[in-house]
Amino acid sequence: MTYENLDAKLVNELLGDGRASLRSLAEDLDVSVTTVSNHLKDLEDDGVIDGYTPRVDYGALGYDVTAIVQLKVEGDALQEVTENLRSHDQMISVYEVTGDYDIIAVGKFADTDGMNRGIKTLLNDPDVKESNTSVVLNAASEHEQFTLEVDD
Repeated sequence: MTYENLDAKLVNELLGDGRASLRSLAEDLDVSVTTVSNHLKDLEDDGVIDGYTPRVDYGALGYDVTAIVQLKVEGDALQEVTENLRSHDQMISVYEVTGDYDIIAVGKFADTDGMNRGIKTLLNDPDVKESNTSVVLNAASEHEQFTLEVDD
């Protein structure tokens, strides 16, 4: 087999089954186990693959409330507020953004009381000038990854 697009094909295989063995990956890609191992190590070293983790359904664990929190922050406090948000376990995504707000964070909460307490804590931060919170009614798509294009 040619190694053209092998890295992209390897990533796509892992997106389908992150627990696949080196042997099964090698068989699926029609290359040796050593080749898969070497390419996988390179992808990890280059930061393309950033770990292997289970996909958790937080709703199944009782975290039924998802909130999107938008924050306007005092000029030079952006990094500090971002780090503070990242330290909260229930904030699963934190983004510095352009537009009307400086930060957008996504949080998972067991109930609206827990969400309320978390947001009030944020609003007590003197560096937060303004906030806007939206509660997700239905997650049409969440935590999706996409396969890489491969030229055949």
